Amino acid sequence: MYKPEGVYVAMLTPFDAHGEIDELSLRQTTEFMIQQGVNGLFPNSTVGEFVQMDLEEKIRVMEIVVDQAAGRVSVTPGAADTHAKGSIRMAQEAMRLGCEAVVITTPWYLPASQEMIERHYEAVAEAVDIPIILYNIPMFTAPISYDVVKRLSRIKNIVGMKDSSGSMSDNMHFMDKVRLAGTSDKFNFLVGREETFFAGLMVGAKGSMTASAGIIPEMIVGIYNAFLEKDYAKAIELQYSFLALLRAMNAAPFPVAFKAALEVRGFSMGAQRAVLSDAEKYNLRLVRSRIEKIMKQLLGNDYKVDVEKLVSSK
Repeated sequence: MYKPEGVYVAMLTPFDAHGEIDELSLRQTTEFMIQQGVNGLFPNSTVGEFVQMDLEEKIRVMEIVVDQAAGRVSVTPGAADTHAKGSIRMAQEAMRLGCEAVVITTPWYLPASQEMIERHYEAVAEAVDIPIILYNIPMFTAPISYDVVKRLSRIKNIVGMKDSSGSMSDNMHFMDKVRLAGTSDKFNFLVGREETFFAGLMVGAKGSMTASAGIIPEMIVGIYNAFLEKDYAKAIELQYSFLALLRAMNAAPFPVAFKAALEVRGFSMGAQRAVLSDAEKYNLRLVRSRIEKIMKQLLGNDYKVDVEKLVSSK
């Protein structure tokens, strides 16, 4: 059974001038990430604005990423929805395309008890024969409890978890519950916040699934490789190196500054689906300027990517 491991990218979704999916830019960002050594791709992610895309758009994003990846890395698209039927439909599409797994958050908007959350995942796991990665993101949805994760880890095709709580305390308790369940050999834990990547690896996490892995893969892949080589001093240096960039990217409404960061690197990302006020647009210009300054310090004169050499439109 497939298990997620290594550096996965929570992918942003580029749009064109008309607000439609920009296929060429999506292919270019996909190719860039693969060439930088990531291990997997997570399209239709939170930072990818999946909640503001319709079903056909999300399926199209999966098709483009799977086609461009061409089996070189794992593709584990988001299949989240407010009800199990929607997640099952997305998971079926992922299966049709040959994706290795799907990533599913807890339902949002209407309150959900822990019993409802557990049953949501069970229903999807029973309906589709594809590996499932749990996704805990309490800033946007109801958190998953430690005991629910423990029980869900026993289900054959639930193979891992992305935790975006940002809490090392939660990270430890999730991993401990899986250990106590005796399922650590088939269930991998992924760090969902870049700030705790190295710390997570040191205590048993098997990788990460973050937006920064697609914006500054040099740093995130660098941390993982340094960890594998037991060069912990280098890993710590890399971990601290991009914290100022993260603070800048979080200084505007999520995820607009993350898109601005990829544009600074040379990619066309278009507008976000949410409409910004004039004041927010002005602030974004200031934030973008700050991001560019930090990016130059972080990556030197090579921070700009020659996107034209990455891929031609198919």
